Amino acid sequence: MPEKAKPPTPRERARAQTITDIVRLGREHLAIHGAAALSLRAVARDLGVVSSAVYRYVENRDELLTLLLIDAYNELGDHVDAAVDAVAPADFAGQFHALGKAVRTWALGEPASYALLFGSPVPGYRAPGERTTVPGTRVIVRLVRIFDSAYRAGALVAEMAPAVVVPPKLAADLARIRGEMGLAAPDASLARGVLVWTSLFGAISFEVFGQYGADTFAAREELFEHQLAVLQSVAGL
Repeated sequence: MPEKAKPPTPRERARAQTITDIVRLGREHLAIHGAAALSLRAVARDLGVVSSAVYRYVENRDELLTLLLIDAYNELGDHVDAAVDAVAPADFAGQFHALGKAVRTWALGEPASYALLFGSPVPGYRAPGERTTVPGTRVIVRLVRIFDSAYRAGALVAEMAPAVVVPPKLAADLARIRGEMGLAAPDASLARGVLVWTSLFGAISFEVFGQYGADTFAAREELFEHQLAVLQSVAGL
């Protein structure tokens, strides 16, 4: 039998709690000041410690941004997983709608964190892929799994009229993605899935960032439900 993991020591628990507090305060500062103005010194002040002390836990602003990215990606992923898991396994259209509504609900509730994930890049900051790629792809991986599971179950329309030819270079990209993720869906379905993915987040971004204008749509929820229904049709669900 594998050895049981040792429980954390009091020192390790205290360190973990301090980092949790730093992330919480960082999110508060993010909501007030935006990512570009994020200051680790200001976070230290609100934490009640001198700036030199906080650097023992988070070495600089970029590290704080990375922690905030990972925290937000995982919170969004958890929100989506809970919503999709509540739908019957064979109800692929219902899972898709649950995923879309979960992303929108989280985004509207956490606009600053959504902007950090999907808005303009923070000047001078480059996210470390080895730490952010896995949490950052949780939602798209879940979306792809819904489409691929529907295809395997015979519930996804593989070909739609009028047929659109997938160019060879794109087909090569799709073949690589299919192999990396162990997918069965054909090129046409994967290409439509990319369109659905970008359209879903585009619709949410327009709402979160106020790009529709203040008075264009009063029925925002109804608009989004309509958009999901159109995207469901595009996906072939």
